[in-house]
Amino acid sequence: MADGPPRTTVSAWRPPVAGIAEVFHAHFTDYAYPSHTHDTWALMILSDGAVDFACDRHRHGVTGTGTVVLLPPGVAHDGRTVTATGFRKRVLYLDATVLPEDLTGRAVDAPVFGDALLRHRIHQLHTSLGRAGNAHAGDTHAGDVFEAESRLAFIRERLHFHLDALRPTRTPGREAHRLAAALRDLLDSRLATGLSLHEAAAVLHAHPTHMIRCFKQTYGLPPHAYLTGKRIEWARGLLLEGKRAAEVAATVGFHDQAHLNRHFTRHVGTTPARYAAM
Repeated sequence: MADGPPRTTVSAWRPPVAGIAEVFHAHFTDYAYPSHTHDTWALMILSDGAVDFACDRHRHGVTGTGTVVLLPPGVAHDGRTVTATGFRKRVLYLDATVLPEDLTGRAVDAPVFGDALLRHRIHQLHTSLGRAGNAHAGDTHAGDVFEAESRLAFIRERLHFHLDALRPTRTPGREAHRLAAALRDLLDSRLATGLSLHEAAAVLHAHPTHMIRCFKQTYGLPPHAYLTGKRIEWARGLLLEGKRAAEVAATVGFHDQAHLNRHFTRHVGTTPARYAAM
C-alpha cells in the first residue's frame, strides 16, 4: 500500500514468534524521522539504498546490503534518506528475551556491524517470517514458526558474539543520570495522562531547565520528545492488535485522532489507519 511521498511504502505485522515484537518493512524516498527511543532492540538491514542516522547523538551512514544495524532500547536515534532513490529497510523489533537490556551500553558506540553471515541470517529470517505471519489465519504450518524461531536463535548467538566484544566507553554523570532516570520513570508512569514540566519538577524537587538538561545528556533527546515517542510505540502495538485509530489516540494520551495522525506519520512514515490496514 503506497502513501506519503511517491514510491513510499510501509508494512508491519506482529508474527507468532516469541521475542519479536514487530516486523517492519519500508521504502522511503524522501523522509526523516525525529529522534526517539524504543523499549525494544531494532535490528535493521537494507535491501538497497543508503540511510544516515544518529544513535546517542553520534551520526552513522549505511549504504548497500553488506551491513547490519542494531539500535539498543532506550537510546535516542533518528534517520533520514540520503539520495533521491531513498532506501528500503527491513527491521525486527526484538524484546529482552532475545537480548537483555544490560547489553545496551555495549551497542551504543558501535551500532553497525559489517557481518555478511549475520546479514544473510537476518534475510533468511525475514523470508520465514513472511510465511509465519500468516499463521494467525490458520493457513501456515507450525513448522514455519519453528523455522523462524530457529533462525532467530542463530541470530541471537551471532549478536552476542559482537556485543560481548564491545565495552561501553561513555557514561553520564552520576547525579545527572539519577535525575534523568527518575524523570523517565515518572514519564513512563504517566504516558496516558501526561504531566506538565512544572509538575514534574515539583515531584522530583529539581529546577525545570536543569532537569531537562540532565535528561537530554543521559538519553540524547528532550523529555517531551521521549514522551511522544513512547506514545507512538504504544500506539503501534495497539494498532497491531486491531484497535481503531480513534480509540488508540485516546488510550495513549493524544488529544484526538488528528493529533495522533500528525505525530504517527512523522515517526513511522504512514498514517495510523494505513499502518493498521497493512
